[in-house]
Amino acid sequence: MLKTIGAKVWAIPGGHMPLLSSGAEPRDTSRDELCVLNAGHFDAHLQLTIYYEEHEPVGPYPLKVAAQRVRHVRFNDLIDPQALPLDTPYAALIVADHPVVVQFTRRDTSQAANAIATTLAFPG
Repeated sequence: MLKTIGAKVWAIPGGHMPLLSSGAEPRDTSRDELCVLNAGHFDAHLQLTIYYEEHEPVGPYPLKVAAQRVRHVRFNDLIDPQALPLDTPYAALIVADHPVVVQFTRRDTSQAANAIATTLAFPG
């Protein structure tokens, strides 16, 4: 039996979605993305809060990740309660009701030579 893995609190301090994109949309749109693994036996309900340099936090953005599943979510697609602005530094705090693993990926297609970076979020 698999031991529960992950944490209930995750932080991503370095968010920034580039303003420009090159190539076909939506495939080649510049973006930040979450990948959430729920290896547990219960659905995980997540609340994302977005923090900015210049104004108050926004959220929560609710997400659900089914038991024993993975879910990919583009920050560009978070629109309720408010769409995230492009070309604006932000941080994200993710709080889950069951342990999950969170990976953060940035795809920058603002130039012809695309860049991708990925890392585990910081577990709290």
